[in-house]
Amino acid sequence: MKIIVPMAGMGKRMRPHTHTTAKPLLPIAGKPIVQRLVEDLAAVAGEPVEEVAYIVHPSFGKKVEEELLGIAKAIGSKGSIHYQKEALGTAHAILCAEKALSGRIIVAFADTLFRAQLKLDKDCDGVIWVNKVTDPRPFGVVKLDADGVITEFVEKPQEFVSDLAIIGIYYFADGEYLRREMQYLIDNDIKDKGEYQLTNAMENMKRKGARFKAGSVDVWMDCGNKNAMVDTNTKVLGFLKDTKGLVSPKLKSENSVVIAPCFIGDDVTLTDSVVGPYVSIEKGTTVTGSVVRRSILRGMVRVQDAVIDNSMIGERASVQGRALDLSVSDDSTIA
Repeated sequence: MKIIVPMAGMGKRMRPHTHTTAKPLLPIAGKPIVQRLVEDLAAVAGEPVEEVAYIVHPSFGKKVEEELLGIAKAIGSKGSIHYQKEALGTAHAILCAEKALSGRIIVAFADTLFRAQLKLDKDCDGVIWVNKVTDPRPFGVVKLDADGVITEFVEKPQEFVSDLAIIGIYYFADGEYLRREMQYLIDNDIKDKGEYQLTNAMENMKRKGARFKAGSVDVWMDCGNKNAMVDTNTKVLGFLKDTKGLVSPKLKSENSVVIAPCFIGDDVTLTDSVVGPYVSIEKGTTVTGSVVRRSILRGMVRVQDAVIDNSMIGERASVQGRALDLSVSDDSTIA
């Protein structure tokens, strides 16, 4: 089994936080999004993961690449880095890792997390995980027959076709077959809405007799913007059972209360404050005379005499003296 992780997008909806950190490396409950995704997929793969192939933009740099390779190594797998220099669609992104496209593969885009017991059904050519949504227009969707077999893929329908949205996690029994169909799109310049789409490759495979089934997830968590990140952080903290283990023994707390569940990293200092529930605070942050709830505070943040809610505050930022709902970039000062 191989895991393919396209993650070359520049994360524009997550700015200003992605000016300094690649979006998949932003933290959820103390771990990067991509790390949680890879760990979850490895846990449900049902067999050893031979390789984790990451598709990144060259601008991410060596430090990011080394961190990604370390995530693969931690689950006992080989890691590999592949580059997508230009955003030309989902099929183009996956094809950038063509050397890894062989055998059984899971493709998972690194801007979503899930809670599910994924089943890699071996009596079909692939499984596409979907979730019912109220507005399907921004998504690729599927239509199903009575047996749960996919009869049609439609990319971002502007008129109602189905409300079963593809969440960005796919299983393919034959990675080489998928590679050939995506290469066919590129070679013949077949685009949908201006891009080379994975849904078109899967539709071609289906027309040739491939059987794809739809899988369902219990919870689908988006990480596309600040509010979605905070909401996902809240949900993940709620799912974690060992909430005591989330608080570092190196926490320095004086006349303060932590309301679980919270993640608190090393060398955090809390003074005369109430933190939680559903707060993640990274290493070296100081909170004084404040209330923080349902928020993400990155490393080395300074918060004083403030009420913080539904916020995401970047590394080394400083916030003082007001009740706020914030999305603050690294190295900023709010006073």
